[in-house]
Amino acid sequence: MATKTKTKKAQHFLSVYRTMQVIRQCEEQLARLHQQGLVHGACHTYVGEEAIAATVCSHLRSDDVIFSTHRGHGHALAKGVEPKNLIAELLGRETGVSLGRGGSMHLFSPEIGLMGTSGIVGPCILQAVGAGYSFKVMKTDRVAVAFFGDGAVNNGAFHEGMNMASIWDLPVLLVCENNQFATEVPFGYSSGIPDVGRRAENYGIPGFEVDGNDVVAIDRVVQKAVQRARKGEGATLLECKTYRTRAHAEGMGDFDYRTREEVDAWKERSPLIQLKDVMLKEGLAEEKTFLAIDQEVSEQIKQGREFAEKSDWPDPATVRMHVRCETPSEPASVIRNECPSDTTRERTFMQATHEALSEEMERHPHLFVMGEGIGKRGGNFNSTTGLYDRYGSVRLCDTPICERGFVGLSAGAAMTGSRPVIDAMFADFILDSVGETINQIAKMQYMSAGRLRMPLLIRGCIGIGHSAATHHSGNYHQLYAPVPGLCVVLPSMPYDAKGLLKHALNSDDPVIFLEPRELLTVKGPVPEQEYEIEFGKASVVREGTDVTVVALGVMVHRTLEAAELLKEEGISLELIDPRTISPLDTQTMLQSVHKTGRLLIIDEAVGPCGVGAEIAAQVCDQGFDDLDAPIRRVNGVFAPTPYSPPLEQAVVPQVADIVQAVRDLVEE
Repeated sequence: MATKTKTKKAQHFLSVYRTMQVIRQCEEQLARLHQQGLVHGACHTYVGEEAIAATVCSHLRSDDVIFSTHRGHGHALAKGVEPKNLIAELLGRETGVSLGRGGSMHLFSPEIGLMGTSGIVGPCILQAVGAGYSFKVMKTDRVAVAFFGDGAVNNGAFHEGMNMASIWDLPVLLVCENNQFATEVPFGYSSGIPDVGRRAENYGIPGFEVDGNDVVAIDRVVQKAVQRARKGEGATLLECKTYRTRAHAEGMGDFDYRTREEVDAWKERSPLIQLKDVMLKEGLAEEKTFLAIDQEVSEQIKQGREFAEKSDWPDPATVRMHVRCETPSEPASVIRNECPSDTTRERTFMQATHEALSEEMERHPHLFVMGEGIGKRGGNFNSTTGLYDRYGSVRLCDTPICERGFVGLSAGAAMTGSRPVIDAMFADFILDSVGETINQIAKMQYMSAGRLRMPLLIRGCIGIGHSAATHHSGNYHQLYAPVPGLCVVLPSMPYDAKGLLKHALNSDDPVIFLEPRELLTVKGPVPEQEYEIEFGKASVVREGTDVTVVALGVMVHRTLEAAELLKEEGISLELIDPRTISPLDTQTMLQSVHKTGRLLIIDEAVGPCGVGAEIAAQVCDQGFDDLDAPIRRVNGVFAPTPYSPPLEQAVVPQVADIVQAVRDLVEE
């Protein structure tokens, strides 16, 4: 038995040693390629820290997942990425692990559980927590790991991620690779607490501080932490104190913030040297075994470079691919872009969206909702009333007030097979998570070359009214609409709200679903049978002949009032509601302008750099010859939203403003 145990131990540590050699030699090769000008951007090497990635990943299964930061080469290789594909990626070739879209900082191989590395510090923590939540929803024993540097522990993502991992007992291993410097800022300067591992106690989870160059010490802790996670016993924080012995990034100066003597001392503590010495001392291997591994790896890296240099460049024709999902799922119910004329059943806007959410939660067992007060309470606007009793606290999850945290979590959950819905109450609140939304969620499908999907919905109320003042009244469609990868939805009618929400909940793309607060109680026809409305299909709300009006959200209803008044003057309005801002249906607008010759765009949001400007530009570009007058816009006042009712009314376009704008346009 002792012999078998010794043999197994030897095999395990030799495997770890081999992985460390792959990392070390691959990184040294990449450094040489950078010096030769063949690496076209940044190159952040992992030299000196190899023990951490190699040891942690040795305890993971192929279906476990890891998330990493900008110094992610070692994690990618330890999880199973072939050196040739890593080298090809940094050379910008189509055989690269991210097909040339990522370079040093953005590595993806979801097929083997490498869910991505990020050039932004902190998101990997939230995404790993999201994967852990996904595994909880799915009731599996898979494990998620986040690798991050000491700089990340001073970031809000660390604290929000730690807290969520703790309160929900998630199967997550949080690995801090404390290499003493965040870029060039010493950890001793940037942190009021000298160690990281002890911080776990404040969140009620186990925390450990180990020598990050000692494979045996890391191995002992990781084995127990992974077992604990698989058993559903929650998260673990592991601080590995290590050192990078090359510059922060290749080509950067290295000795204006640390000394050569310090670097040389750490080189003597190389994890490869330490593990080799331990194994030789314990009789677990012979010198010739290590020599054979070193030579084998050297040949592998040599062949990897040759492969990468011979690989083709990516085809520029593919540059637009995978911004959104290229192979969307089939609709779960019939597509019906317009409400049947014989519909008599009426529902409010909020009742319509509640029906949509309820139907899709029943259809998708891995669809869950997160937000503040959306559990037993049912949401601030009754958006989830009664669903908690049907689906429980895991699928209707009340959150702490940490919007960046749970939006970042939703990205990791979506990447690992769940369908998260973030109920933000007010869309203003999700601005705390704008980095997660724009830098991570919107770009994930593109950067992974379509290998990751992002079936994620963020919903929240927008619009001015109820004296809600400036932090509960924003209109944000113009903020998110220009972001490649996001779908932005702004319904105005109950029928549209239900159909568009159902389409969003079945989409494989991330959706920003904005609900005008002033319309939540508006009633309208909603068929009893299930249906969806496609994105990018505008609605002709009212047909007319004299002026085309494109109105958004609440302004659709005010334009309908204005149309009745103008009808008495003999002016016929054609009213178009885009319904989705991205994708934007300009063809329906152009067809209408071809008929009327005039265009007025009405938006409660401010005018500069807004959606109205984009509509005007596209109509001018494609339909200039149809215009009989200049395009005009009516927008909210360029000011934050005030509280007092008279001031509030003054910043929002009113029916009288729309009527006068139409009159002026007709006279031109």
